[in-house]
Amino acid sequence: MQLLRRGDSGPGVVEIRSTLRRFGLLTATPADTPEDLFGADVEQAVRAFQQQRGLITDGLVGPATYRALREAGWQLGDRMLALMISAPMSGDDVVALQERLLELGYDPGRAGGVFDEQTEAALRKFQREYGLVPDGLCGPATLRSLRQLGRKVTGGRPHLLREQELLRQAGPRLRGKRIVVDPGHGGPNRGVVVAGVAEADIVWDLARRLVGRMAATGMDAMLSRQEDTCPTDPERAALANSAGADVVLSLHTDANRSMHAHGLATFHFGNGSGATSTVGEALAGFIQRELLIRTGLQDCHSQARTWELLRLTRMPAVRVEIGYLTHLGDRRKLLDPAFRDVVAEGILVAVKRLYLLGQDDQPTGTFTFSDVLARELERGGAQAI
Repeated sequence: MQLLRRGDSGPGVVEIRSTLRRFGLLTATPADTPEDLFGADVEQAVRAFQQQRGLITDGLVGPATYRALREAGWQLGDRMLALMISAPMSGDDVVALQERLLELGYDPGRAGGVFDEQTEAALRKFQREYGLVPDGLCGPATLRSLRQLGRKVTGGRPHLLREQELLRQAGPRLRGKRIVVDPGHGGPNRGVVVAGVAEADIVWDLARRLVGRMAATGMDAMLSRQEDTCPTDPERAALANSAGADVVLSLHTDANRSMHAHGLATFHFGNGSGATSTVGEALAGFIQRELLIRTGLQDCHSQARTWELLRLTRMPAVRVEIGYLTHLGDRRKLLDPAFRDVVAEGILVAVKRLYLLGQDDQPTGTFTFSDVLARELERGGAQAI
């Protein structure tokens, strides 16, 4: 769709105004303002909506914001829900279905709002156990049963507990852990380009360094793309899901119109309404703290977002924005191979900390790649004995 911003006009703006009004974020159009004008009132309402939905609050209506506006308009019962392979159904009604199944003790995965194979399997199981036709369709009969039953699971959010239990069962060893390292952009999509330096090249080199270190510890590390390709975020998420990855690490650099913006930020899945990835949040925090101490970059904090790669992956996923190419100091650091080695070591150590679960740990910034290798050898020898 066409990017809409303040000052634009046309039928698309009329639709945006109508949608925001339905959500209670926009009042009636002032008498002196055309209905098809993207004015200051629309921009403010868009920013408020983006803040609520875990999107970048830029006041622009691009593909991600338009998708979120469309999805927010669906309520459970408005339509039949089913698995559509080529174009999966998504929306707030799917979130409500997933959360209801979780409350009843079924496992549709994270309540990310996409009707996928795991959601269908959980729905079929519910239908079988409650004497319904197990067709995987959420129609009137299934909806009535879902609404009539009380909660089975209490005392916490079931998916969060499952995530934490899977992490505990995985154990502290890195060997055998499957990690998808996702260098952003690629191929003809160069990402941010400043003074001849392309984001795609920086993160490709960093990803290769990280994968090499992970492979040395016995991890099954794989890249989400080739140097000359640029899969979409849904395609990258699908690759991680089909590979059965334990963790996804997406690597990017940032940019800003201000040359003074600089620093490091990490992002994990969270929609602001309770659906989140606690393990993803923990890993984002580990990466943020490790890299801050090791690199001296400005702290731009860990944040929850609903970006497609974060919400479509079934496993914890973290996006790391390592500096701003538009900032001279950050760009100089990113161009230094030794700096990229430091970043790769810091991310690897953060993953190790995640699996240690606080046991036999060391202060932030003191763990080294050699320490990780030594511990993996020790644990391997102990298991052999």
